[in-house]
Parts: sequence; structure tokens; C-alpha cells
Amino acid sequence: VHLVESGGGSVQRGGSLRLSCTFSGFTFSTYAMSWYRQAPGKERELVAAVHNGGITTYYPDSVKGRFTISRDNANKMVYLQMNSLKPEDTAVYYCYAISSYDRQDYWGQGTQVTVSS
Repeated sequence: VHLVESGGGSVQRGGSLRLSCTFSGFTFSTYAMSWYRQAPGKERELVAAVHNGGITTYYPDSVKGRFTISRDNANKMVYLQMNSLKPEDTAVYYCYAISSYDRQDYWGQGTQVTVSS
């Protein structure tokens, strides 16, 4: 399994970005997918997760109502739509996959998101 993120960049406060994660490998639909982020000097934190079928999602309070995770199982893609961005959303964003069968997990290389005030 290989994960590649794209769509990061620099925006102003209140702006939007859409991150994409391309999944290379088999049985994408058996993986739960998530987005994490890590800001300088801080621990990596979960910002969105979606179950295999794409229905069940999770968001922490810090992004709830602003971020939306979605997946396209046919094309092996995961997206993170980020609206109303704040400077505190500045971080490297990582795509994460974990198998529902054997719990094998994988990380992407990350994409930088910078929100200026």
C-alpha cells in the first residue's frame, strides 16, 4: 500500500482547501481511512476519519462543522474538504490507512497546509 497526498498550499483565514489522498494497492474498501495533522512542536492529531463504507465519520471538536472527509472506493481516493480555515489549522496533513482485517497500517508523506491571518 502506498499513500500520496496532494492539495496542500497557502490560504488566508477563512479560505478553503481540498486535500486528496491516492491509495495504491488492493482492497481499498477494507481500509478505514483518516487524516491527521502535525504542527511544529506539537503531537500528531487526528482530524477526520471515515469507515470502510464511507458512511461513518468522526471529527474532533476542533474541526467539526468545518472539515469534511469523504472517500471514493471505486477510484481509491480519500478527500478532506477544509472550510473556514484558521491559522491554527496550519500543519502538515497526513493520510492514514488501517486494515480492518489485520490492523496493518500505512502513512502518506504529508502535505503542508499554511493558513495566514
